[in-house]
Amino acid sequence: MIRLVLLLFCCTILCAQPNSSDKDQLKQFYDLALLEGHSYEWLDYLANRIGSRLSGSLGAERAVAWTKSELDSLGLDRVYLQPVKVPKWVRGSKEFALIETAPGITFNVPITALGGSVATPSVGLKAPVIEVQGIEDLAKIGRKNIEGKIVFYNRPMQANLISTFQAYSGCVDQRYDGARQASDYGAVGVIVRSMNLRLDDFPHTGSMSYGEQDVSKRIPAAAISTNAAEKLSYLLKLEPKLKFLFRQQCKTYPDVWSDNVIGEIKGSEFPNEIIVVGGHLDSWDLGDGAHDDGAGVVQSMEVLRLFKKSGYRPKRTIRVVLFMNEENGLRGGNAYANSALANNEKHIFALESDAGGFTPRGFSFNCSDEEFAQVDSWKPLFKPYLIHYFEQGGSGADVRPLKNKYNVLAGLRPDSQRYFDHHHAENDTFDAVNKRELELGAATMTSLIYLYDKYGLVNPVPSTLKQ
Repeated sequence: MIRLVLLLFCCTILCAQPNSSDKDQLKQFYDLALLEGHSYEWLDYLANRIGSRLSGSLGAERAVAWTKSELDSLGLDRVYLQPVKVPKWVRGSKEFALIETAPGITFNVPITALGGSVATPSVGLKAPVIEVQGIEDLAKIGRKNIEGKIVFYNRPMQANLISTFQAYSGCVDQRYDGARQASDYGAVGVIVRSMNLRLDDFPHTGSMSYGEQDVSKRIPAAAISTNAAEKLSYLLKLEPKLKFLFRQQCKTYPDVWSDNVIGEIKGSEFPNEIIVVGGHLDSWDLGDGAHDDGAGVVQSMEVLRLFKKSGYRPKRTIRVVLFMNEENGLRGGNAYANSALANNEKHIFALESDAGGFTPRGFSFNCSDEEFAQVDSWKPLFKPYLIHYFEQGGSGADVRPLKNKYNVLAGLRPDSQRYFDHHHAENDTFDAVNKRELELGAATMTSLIYLYDKYGLVNPVPSTLKQ
């Protein structure tokens, strides 16, 4: 019996081995993306004509209407909106901050409110500063040394980690949970070093949470640029009693309705087997969200356009999903997964692009060893395009809720070394995206979607499976 199972598995993998027709098909996708691509033109409009797209904003709603219109123009089998309720947080007027080393001696520094933070008093908040390297330092320092002060979280991203996403994960907790934790020790505010490997003057925003903390205990939180963080740390060594003043006027409003934007090509043989490709339509409000995640949005749209342009008719249903509210809530990804569960939809594969529009290096896969063996057999097809990175690991935040023990989730993995120079900052703009790199990413995504459409899974998802 064991021999029979192994024989069937080996036969399945052999059937999924790439052949010359696959090589030709991938070349057509790359040729079309690089010579007749639409992704860069689309990104130009999304970034420069619409701009920032924070959930609940006018920009987000304009992006919903425009992307639906563009998908309608592709002649897909179906294009529709999926309603989702999202948080509405507004930054207000530009933030202000300064360091006061002595009465009358001040230094202005760039800050930005963290998404979801409460405001300072209208005249600002001024207090002494206590520097820490992370949340774990709070307990060591103790309440008597923290109470009435502004906590300055100054743990940098770890520069010797080649994976910048790993470096980001190693310090993002101070941004997300730092204010709630500091408040428990009597702090009156929080300043967080920007999640950025480069030393520059751009503060980087991002989501933060108070959890279930009572509103009366919530303290304002802001990010400070890496250059300014270095300066504040240096000045604290010279003058430990210096004071920091910052002012921000952000506000949270009741949730509002928005939409995921969805378009699909119906499968010709297995229409009930669904393959998803997507990115998140919302962005932070400082830049125009070109890398995060305008690039992923237009690359995902381009996958379906390239299928149509090439004349390739997929066997399975290919669905593009432009998710709303990844940045500060994941409401769009959760709403899509809940709908899939309610409708007993069978998602066999989902690919997300949410790591910027830089040169594609490959993919990470959330899958079993058996499924990864099939993926690995396709690797030679990508080698001519210098796509070498095929690893088991994560996928993407918006597709993650679709995971079950049978299907495969994946994330496009571009070169990440410059990504956090722009992530959540004012310089995440269209001019920072390279046309050729963006188009290579779109062709790479299309190629992987094509292979999953042609060969399916090693172990098919049961027809009665609930997500």
